[in-house]
Amino acid sequence: MPTAPRTTEIAKSAPPPARSVLRDTAFLRLWSGATASGLATWALPFVLGLAVLDRTLSPAALGLLLAARTVGFLAAVPVGGVLADRHSRRGVVLWSGMAAAASAPLLAAGLGRSLSLMALAAALAGAGQGACRPAFQALTAEVVDTGRRQQANAAMTLSVRVSTLAGPALTALLAVALGTGTLLLGIGALWLVAALTPGRGTSDRAPDRAPAAVPSPERPSFLAEFADGVREARRHPWFIATLAALTAVIATGYSATGVALPLVSRDRYDTGVVLAAATTAYTAGALAAALLIARWRPPSQGWAALAGLAAYGFAPLSLLFPVHPAVVVAAYAVAGVGIELFNVPWFTATQREVAPDKLARVSSLDFMLSYGLAPVGLALIAPAIDTFGPRAVLAVCALICFAAPAAAALVPSARHFSRRTAPDANPAA
Repeated sequence: MPTAPRTTEIAKSAPPPARSVLRDTAFLRLWSGATASGLATWALPFVLGLAVLDRTLSPAALGLLLAARTVGFLAAVPVGGVLADRHSRRGVVLWSGMAAAASAPLLAAGLGRSLSLMALAAALAGAGQGACRPAFQALTAEVVDTGRRQQANAAMTLSVRVSTLAGPALTALLAVALGTGTLLLGIGALWLVAALTPGRGTSDRAPDRAPAAVPSPERPSFLAEFADGVREARRHPWFIATLAALTAVIATGYSATGVALPLVSRDRYDTGVVLAAATTAYTAGALAAALLIARWRPPSQGWAALAGLAAYGFAPLSLLFPVHPAVVVAAYAVAGVGIELFNVPWFTATQREVAPDKLARVSSLDFMLSYGLAPVGLALIAPAIDTFGPRAVLAVCALICFAAPAAAALVPSARHFSRRTAPDANPAA
């Protein structure tokens, strides 16, 4: 006897479509705060560079201020990670953003008057930036459910790339009408937005997070709690291997192209157009990849992400030979695509796999190594080019960019960025 179609039953049993993360008020508040902090972070060296152009700062003073900011960042990242796991992550974002905002008027007051005051303010700005980074990362996992985190991380990185692409032109236009001191105060206003806009995460509404229940005399030290985060990271071999690959790529490939691209553009092509075009192509490629990875779920997401990271090797490789400028621009576009195909799954997997009460500490370890060793690479790459020549340095850097992710891919759990055979199926994805 024929049976009636079960279309109605299937429709009733199917899970409802996932609501877009861009329609979630809590995430939009978090995204706005993170975007403001990203704009403020990017704008500070650019605005200080404008002060060099109008001779208010010397190039040596600019280098000192940027170094002071980096020191503040590296000192605050582990502290911010521990605090964000110990206390309210929203509170860590608030106070770190307020500290960074307070640095802006100090920078403006010291401009042209006191380099020491500006150096202290730059270190404070770096500390605020460093403390808020792991807190923002952990807040994303609290505000957004598992099925929509990849979309959320793609939206976060999309805002960074748009800021990088449009920021220089906007700041240059503002500089026509506003002085450097006023622009520095504007950076402080951005940090206030970053501090005040995000809403509360689940840890603020759920008082049962472990550290809050421990009496203060029994509370572990900062060092012990950070070491606990390191142990959590070591529980995930894919995380350690991938972080090592990421650090190697940033310390070599990113640093080499940052120093060598301007030299190659000037000496080989006798124009700054190649430098501008390659930098723009990198950002445009990253933008396109962020839109793609918001919805694309590769079957082996870890291998796909590591392949994207390895694509950065095409950037130093294109500078190695006397090729047409279009090849250099295309190589940088490919590198931009690859870095976002890596970043978004990397952040998403970390939020999914790491224990929630240790997520900020593990994220701080990521930022400490990947961002922390970048200045070391930048400092060493120029003397290496002077000693061994640009071709030898670029060849080694390209080789490391290709080899480090390939070595990380050999770790069994790296295929899916998970200790499980494959990440849990998620109908909402």
